[in-house]
Amino acid sequence: MKIYFAGSIRGGRDDWYLYREIIALLSGYGDVLTEHIGSSELAVTGEDLPDKEIYDRDLDWLKRCDYLVAEVTRPSLGVGFEIGKATEWGKRVLCLYRPSITPSLSAMIAGCEGVTLQAYEEIEELQLVLANHFSSTAMK
Repeated sequence: MKIYFAGSIRGGRDDWYLYREIIALLSGYGDVLTEHIGSSELAVTGEDLPDKEIYDRDLDWLKRCDYLVAEVTRPSLGVGFEIGKATEWGKRVLCLYRPSITPSLSAMIAGCEGVTLQAYEEIEELQLVLANHFSSTAMK
């Protein structure tokens, strides 16, 4: 399975360390196409590539993925765009968030029938969340 992991870059890098841990967990379920999201080297300004190149590359990865997993605690226009495209294309989408930080998600995410939402607070809790999610009938 190919997994596209999405997390905030230009919207803020406060959770980069958490993204790295999530990517490590997701690697147990498939090939994560966007491992760079968890890099401490990735600045809030993004990668040292032209915007058009990033856009084309990321949409290509998104088209090729089987699953989009997005950490949506930190609002991000890019992540919202990716979720919109993934649902438009019929991709399976799992959005993770921490209600202690973001108690009320955007209605465009929370109200979307093509999105599975899962709240968590600690990485240990997320291990069980992912295990249950990826072994459920939703994966078949």
